[in-house]
Amino acid sequence: MSKSSRSPQLRELPLADDPLASCTPLAREPMSADQAAQVVPLLKAIADPARLRLLSLVLSHEGREACVCDLTPYFDLTQPTISHHLKVLHENGLLDREKRGTWVFYKARPQAMAALGSLFTSGTLDPAANDLAGAGA
Repeated sequence: MSKSSRSPQLRELPLADDPLASCTPLAREPMSADQAAQVVPLLKAIADPARLRLLSLVLSHEGREACVCDLTPYFDLTQPTISHHLKVLHENGLLDREKRGTWVFYKARPQAMAALGSLFTSGTLDPAANDLAGAGA
């Protein structure tokens, strides 16, 4: 069997460089213009309601991974549209994907989730401490 007659393999697109790796939490110090430009595509990727839900569904799915067939029942969208949204999340470094037979399974990248979460937090900000300080005033 020639290589060209085999079933098509999933072509892995290069992942975006991890734009969050070089960013410090927003509350700790201001972002540079370059850092902001690198983070914006990632934030745009999750700013779409369908993609945000897909990310949430993948994260909360058994084993923290899911294939398109697991996700389509949650949407009034076609399978190709859901696949497109998953591709956007993958290309922006939020999801990894693995082909198993005819199925493609998506899994959230732990590093990306941690970095995204830390972008909006700081070790010096403690809302509980701020509430206690304000209560005594």
